[in-house]
Amino acid sequence: MEKDQIREVIARRVALELKDGDVVNLGIGLPTMVPNYLKPGIQVYLQSENGMIGMGPAPEVGKEDPNLTNAGGGFTSAIAGAASFDSATSFAIIRGGHVDVSVLGALQVDENGDLANWLIPGKKAPGMGGAMDLLVGTRKVILAMEHTAKGSPKIMKKCSLPLTAKGQVNLIITEMCVIEVHPSKGLVVTEIHPEFSAEEVQAATEATLTFASEVLPMKQ
Repeated sequence: MEKDQIREVIARRVALELKDGDVVNLGIGLPTMVPNYLKPGIQVYLQSENGMIGMGPAPEVGKEDPNLTNAGGGFTSAIAGAASFDSATSFAIIRGGHVDVSVLGALQVDENGDLANWLIPGKKAPGMGGAMDLLVGTRKVILAMEHTAKGSPKIMKKCSLPLTAKGQVNLIITEMCVIEVHPSKGLVVTEIHPEFSAEEVQAATEATLTFASEVLPMKQ
């Protein structure tokens, strides 16, 4: 697959996990594509950790409002009924369990549902940000990630990079498959993209995968 096609496949499949009325926090990068693929009749309320619920699409060039930015510092917009508040209130919402779904990227994830997504040793990083709060405060954590990085596995037996949080990931969605994270069963593949086989999925994964009794074609 081409890079753009990979990102679209992942974003489309993640969008199917969101239900009407969900409060959703989207990480920077690929997760921000997810609202583009919501099915008709599904409305989610996008929460930004810097203090908003009800983010709209990115504004047209020249129509940016400097008072409306997302957690990554980019310009955003607000839907009718949106609310803005201070950072303390925003994190009270997150830590209080009021965010239904958090969609994040990953540098690595492992068999225990541990996530590393903020630092590569030796490289500059702005900090962990609110990721650790989102991982432990959100009801469902979905990773939207490419299956490998330049051919190297990102789904590991054990993360080698500094962790963001332990055991908090519920679902992993890549261009190759959908993987549920179970405390007792480990990583269970439930769907595979038609372009790939189970053998190819396992070969691209360091972790040991379990395949569901009925693995379905990846939904789009």
